[in-house]
Amino acid sequence: MNTKKILLILLISISGGIVLQAQTATEIIKKADAKMRGETFYGEMSMTIVRPTWERTVKFKSWGMGSEFSLALVTYPPKEQGQTFLKRQNEMWTWNPTINRLIKLPPSMLSQGWMGSDFSNDDLLKESSLVNDYQHKIVGDEKIDGHLCWKIELIPYQDAAVVWGKIIKWISKSEFNQMKTEYFDEEEYLIKTELASNIQLMGGKRLPTHMEIIPADQPKHKTMVDITKVEFDKPYENEFFTQQNMKRVK
Repeated sequence: MNTKKILLILLISISGGIVLQAQTATEIIKKADAKMRGETFYGEMSMTIVRPTWERTVKFKSWGMGSEFSLALVTYPPKEQGQTFLKRQNEMWTWNPTINRLIKLPPSMLSQGWMGSDFSNDDLLKESSLVNDYQHKIVGDEKIDGHLCWKIELIPYQDAAVVWGKIIKWISKSEFNQMKTEYFDEEEYLIKTELASNIQLMGGKRLPTHMEIIPADQPKHKTMVDITKVEFDKPYENEFFTQQNMKRVK
């Protein structure tokens, strides 16, 4: 076999490996994302906002259908009880019963903290699609909290309307759980880290039920989210995710 043929075979093997790795990274992200969403999702959660001089707890319910529809209802504290947040495709609203006002959220609000937490509106409403808005690449393996994980880099497509300039996720090889996530801005400065733990059987799946979000520039600040109930794949109609239902959902 001559040198040209050998080089050609090597080139095909290398390029094929890159394509295979990219496909594998995308499939991993798809499986991890689908595990947390299901066809539909319902969850009850408690969020504790921790600051150097105070703590605050917010409880809420959350519904989702695919990546296009989501609805959240605040159930505690009493001052904010009844406030709802809705996403329908690319549009988002909030309803405040105290002032009887429906407000459409502009895209600039996506990166802002939800209810004063380190949990952004984008996190809550899952506006950005990890599958469709980002390119995926496996960049290593690493153990997180005892779980061997793929380390995957997500870089947004140029035309994607996303908050983050880069995301790195550690996804467990055994169960496709998202054990750690680092969020970077457009200059690739680390903004916050999310850590997942306390894996339990919920909704028929083994999932992390405790999350901590820690801002990079404020290490004494953090937000903890505990999932207390999860149900997957219950039937919902599109009409459930409407402005009208924002005012009556319980």
